[in-house]
Amino acid sequence: MTMDVLVVDDEKIGRDRLQRMVEKIEGFRVVGVAGSGEEGFEKMRELKPDIAVLDIRMPGMDGIELAHHALKLDKVPKVIFCSAYDDRAMDAYEAQAVSYLVKPAQSDKLEAALRNASLLSRGTLDEIAQQQPKKPEGRQHISSKTRLGVELVPVSEVRFFQADHKYVTAFHTKGETLIDDTLKELEQEFEGRFVRVHRNALVSVEHIEGMERTAPGQYCLRMQGIAQKPLVSRRHASELSKLLRQL
Repeated sequence: MTMDVLVVDDEKIGRDRLQRMVEKIEGFRVVGVAGSGEEGFEKMRELKPDIAVLDIRMPGMDGIELAHHALKLDKVPKVIFCSAYDDRAMDAYEAQAVSYLVKPAQSDKLEAALRNASLLSRGTLDEIAQQQPKKPEGRQHISSKTRLGVELVPVSEVRFFQADHKYVTAFHTKGETLIDDTLKELEQEFEGRFVRVHRNALVSVEHIEGMERTAPGQYCLRMQGIAQKPLVSRRHASELSKLLRQL
């Protein structure tokens, strides 16, 4: 049985070298290559590879973040990281990687990693995906599993997060997306970028257009690019006014 492999590396030289190496190994074939994390995710969704060989340090979405988002796909590829740096090994294994190679990868080590990955059963992969690994810090995208598949929302397009009981919705320039993060997790991860304006809302500081009074002691925010206006609690109004004067 031939295993389908996806190669993701932002450097063409690196992509080409890995592709040549993989195609020389019996039982494996490269079904696609990608030059960024975002493109890599789309290729995973489209091609459903058995194995993904990922670089780590890439502009935008890096390999660690890509591996975390991939865990939500219907078919989770087995991930092998191939990086010029060895300081992200712990992050790699937290992202459920099966192997970590240091560039320039040697052909025998790459073959061993591929064959090891090919031996992992579907059940083992499902168990890995259920382990809820630690989310990478400073993500470039928020991912959500919907009835149409896994949706990626760039954090730069999110205007605010709002909680309703145990559910959190990201309000962004293309609509609304229900996500599985908590407000507390988001507040810690995006500290300074998003601020709490209500016990159930975090807003993107750079996209605040202004604050409006809706009634005595009641306020809301105008946000760039969307019509929705998150409420500001009386407790946070004074602090937020000071912040807006500094912007």
